[in-house]
Amino acid sequence: MAKVTPAKRGKASTQPTLGFGVPATSDPHHFKVIIPKGNSGKVQISEYLGLQAQSDEFAVIERVIINRPRWTAIRSEVQRTFNARLKSHNVKTSAWSVGENVVDRLLGKELCVLAWAIESMAMEKIPVAVRNWLALRPEERWWLFGMTAMSTGGIKDGEQGWRVALRHALGDVAQSDQLKPPGRKIVRNQIQEPNMRYLDLFGDED
Repeated sequence: MAKVTPAKRGKASTQPTLGFGVPATSDPHHFKVIIPKGNSGKVQISEYLGLQAQSDEFAVIERVIINRPRWTAIRSEVQRTFNARLKSHNVKTSAWSVGENVVDRLLGKELCVLAWAIESMAMEKIPVAVRNWLALRPEERWWLFGMTAMSTGGIKDGEQGWRVALRHALGDVAQSDQLKPPGRKIVRNQIQEPNMRYLDLFGDED
């Protein structure tokens, strides 16, 4: 009888995912980025609450629409950053394509922060905004999303409150402590803020 050789040990397999880290389960909380075929079309980012939705009426929140030149200015860096995170946790990577692109709920929050900041920003400032966004930790982006979404997180709120503040903070000045959660000490893999967790698939949740 042939001798059976034990399989080599490697990284633990992860559950199946769709797009940028969305669990292939029934109705997960996630974001969707819709990219039209035409270069003149606008890119829309919406949040799908999935099973967390209290009713069908509030199951989808349209977060932001940006024109194609602005999307083009950020898409490569966002894709590179998200894929680096996914790859580091042995989750399959993805790429933007025409049509519907699904994004993990936390990565989607981070994308919204950048999209909100650049939606009305002068084009020449967008590279600065991208660099400042990259300089933020994921936890800081989640906090900024939470603060903005509470009062000005809708598709028509672009000229109000935190949306305007994000535009100036990311686009006008070098990244500094003004973008960090006040009074909250951030340490590795932890932030002292409820409901701000790491990707479900990454195994960092309690």
